[in-house]
Amino acid sequence: LTGLGPPALTLRTEHAELDDRLDGLGTEHEVRELLTDFNRRVIEARRQLLGGPPVVTPTRDIDAEVEAWASRRDERRRESELARARAEEEWSRLSRRERRAARRNGTAPR
Repeated sequence: LTGLGPPALTLRTEHAELDDRLDGLGTEHEVRELLTDFNRRVIEARRQLLGGPPVVTPTRDIDAEVEAWASRRDERRRESELARARAEEEWSRLSRRERRAARRNGTAPR
């Protein structure tokens, strides 16, 4: 169950997992929306004095986070392209018989 408990604790948990959530998004617009919503909820929780632990979760700098997200996305793309190129190179080194056997065994690159 998520979202249960005092905002101070739920926001801390969300803050710790935010980069992973951002990495799952596909567009800069989605990243900005998520960060804007997160920052709004942090500020709102700081204003509410309902008892419980204090809200010490920092807000996120949206422009810096978007830049970091884009950098991580570009790195993942480069790694994916390198892995694909290595697989294609290994495939091209196989003999015709080895490629046929790999296709039958389901180990051929896709």
